Amino acid sequence: MKYTVETLRPKLEEFLNPLLSRAGFEVNYELRSPTNPHPEVENPEVTVNFSGPDVELLLTNRAELLLALEHISMEALRMPAEDHSLISFDANDYRMLRLEELRMSALAAAEKVKRTHTPFHFNPMSSRERRVIHLALRDEKELRSESLGTGPFRAVVVVPADMPTPPAPPPPPRGFNRGGGGRPGEGRSGDRPGGGFRGGREGGPPRGDRPRGGGGRSRGPR
Repeated sequence: MKYTVETLRPKLEEFLNPLLSRAGFEVNYELRSPTNPHPEVENPEVTVNFSGPDVELLLTNRAELLLALEHISMEALRMPAEDHSLISFDANDYRMLRLEELRMSALAAAEKVKRTHTPFHFNPMSSRERRVIHLALRDEKELRSESLGTGPFRAVVVVPADMPTPPAPPPPPRGFNRGGGGRPGEGRSGDRPGGGFRGGREGGPPRGDRPRGGGGRSRGPR
C-alpha cells in the first residue's frame, strides 16, 4: 500500500489530536513527504515532524515518548507490521542524529571486538536501530553482527567471525529499566550478556531488521 500525506493526514489527526489534547502536550505536528539521505537504512513515505514548547518531552530518554507515539499510532491505524517503517515520527532531526550516533557506535564496537576478540553486546534497541548496526558492519570480514533475544529484549551482538554465536541474554528482572542501546560503552563485552530489546541470523540482520526500499500541514491542539 502506498502512503501519502493526503491519505494519512485525516486518519492520523483523528487519533493524535484527541490524544495530545488529553495528555496536555503543547506540540504541533506537520506531515511531510521526505527526502531521505540514507534510504538504505530507512525510507519512509511520510514523516510526522513535531515542534512546539513540549517537544523536548518527546525526546527524553532517547525519544522514548516520541517512539511510543509512533508505535501506538501505527497500531491505531491498523497498519500491518511490515508497513510501520513507512511512517516515521521525528522532532529536531532526532532520527538523523541518532542514525549517526548508531553508525559511530557500530564502528567503535567493531574495533573493540577486533582488538579483544571478545563478543560485544549492545543494549536493547528497536528493529530500526538494530538495522543501522547491521548495515554499518555488513562489509566487515573479521566479525559479524547478529540479533539475539526475543520480544522487547532483542539486541545486537557483534561477534568475531570465527566464534560461535553466544546464547541469547536472559530477560532482565521485572522492573528493569530498559535504557538505550547506542554506544559501545553502554553495552557489555565478554561472556556477560548485555540487555536486549528484540535473535537473529548469522552474517546479517534478521528478517524484521531488513530495510524497506522506498507536505501537508496539521496541528495538534495546544
